[in-house]
Amino acid sequence: MEMLESVVALLNAVYWQPWAAIMSTDPWTANLVMAILLMLKLIFGGWVLAKGGRSPLWALVLLINGADILAMWLYAYIRWPFVDRAPARPAAESTVAADAGTD
Repeated sequence: MEMLESVVALLNAVYWQPWAAIMSTDPWTANLVMAILLMLKLIFGGWVLAKGGRSPLWALVLLINGADILAMWLYAYIRWPFVDRAPARPAAESTVAADAGTD
């Protein structure tokens, strides 16, 4: 039981205390911090989606509570186009092959 209390105390210190400090400031500052965090979430989510060959607009799903966790979990298991494509040949091989064909 003491171990559980120490885990709860650790989680409270790590997760709740920073949010409590942010929310205890004036509303303008708290809203600014929340807007910056949401903006970063959308930017990085759109960047990852674009790298995976999907439309970055799908990052808007990250604004819905609960759906963001489900969307990230599903996206981890879909096909990634750049993983499935054939590896590119080195540039030296392609120029040698092109030169050999002209002789």
